[in-house]
Amino acid sequence: MGQITKVLFRVFGLSLFLCLGSSVFAQAVTPAVQVRYDAVLGHYLTGPSGMSLYVFTKDTTDTSNCYDQCAINWPPLLAEGDAVITAPLSIPGTFGITERTDGTKQVTYNGWPLYYWAKDAAVGDTTGQGVGNVWYIANLNPVIQVMHHSEYGDILVGPTGMTLYLFKKDEADKTNCYEGCALKWPPLVGGFEPMAGVMPLAAEGVTGKLDVITRDDGGKQLTYNGQPLYYWINDHKPGDASGQNVGEVWFVLNP
Repeated sequence: MGQITKVLFRVFGLSLFLCLGSSVFAQAVTPAVQVRYDAVLGHYLTGPSGMSLYVFTKDTTDTSNCYDQCAINWPPLLAEGDAVITAPLSIPGTFGITERTDGTKQVTYNGWPLYYWAKDAAVGDTTGQGVGNVWYIANLNPVIQVMHHSEYGDILVGPTGMTLYLFKKDEADKTNCYEGCALKWPPLVGGFEPMAGVMPLAAEGVTGKLDVITRDDGGKQLTYNGQPLYYWINDHKPGDASGQNVGEVWFVLNP
């Protein structure tokens, strides 16, 4: 895990729910889905122990097609009985449960069954990303939302409700914020796999054009009217906007 990811995890790796269990894989638990941030992959889902979750493009809505050896390599995230899935309230999208052919209950996100990858050894590992061109990190819906701020009016926020900023030294559809800059101003990124062609979604009140650019580090950064979007490392909760006018080059965005 690179330096940027390590630093950003302290801000965006939200271990909001804990669940007891003696094994990361294969044990049916009442899952508490969590969110983690990666500088290239963006916000993605993890299980109760913090291990990365994946989706399988050969699945269909609410139906797993991963069994036998596949399920050994990619253990499903299971739930006990009629367990209610708990997750941070700011996660956009819908969680559910689907029944597997062996009678166990697998957790789904927006209809996608969720899995671990047996070769991930530690929290923060994402070695299953892109395996076989059919396995991908379970990214959050790339939803751009509007929040009313008492001082700055309606502003744009990311999928977890954190304030978004623009950088005046950027160019249209091009970021100039890397390395130390990107440590302080994490880009709003997302893999957008496995759903080819899926673009960032605009909540009600977002009237500008949303798009995606490819950063030099490989990340897919969201833009608004051509402006690359960023977080500020010193914002700690939704509603914080302490990055406004930093260096006279960073500003919140009004929709």
